[in-house]
Amino acid sequence: MEITQFSMEEILDPTNIIEGKRYEFILDVEIDEEDELYHEAGIEIRVLIAEKGEEPFILNYFIMEKAEGEYLDFALEDDELEEILAFCKEEMAKA
Repeated sequence: MEITQFSMEEILDPTNIIEGKRYEFILDVEIDEEDELYHEAGIEIRVLIAEKGEEPFILNYFIMEKAEGEYLDFALEDDELEEILAFCKEEMAKA
């Protein structure tokens, strides 16, 4: 899996109910044709990251097929999640 493009947006909480910060990342990823996640039109991973004093962590993620915009019912492997979290943390540090 290789992240080819991304967008990042801070999710604002006007009620101040949520402690810390929340970010949404939309990641365009390139998947090897041999991988079960592979789709010809490509996939996106929507990742919700929480930052609350300690290390940022993944709250949730959703995998979408780009052509139809349909959610795919797949779970990422631990090493893939670590790679995504490392990428997101690096981008958050730049912001």
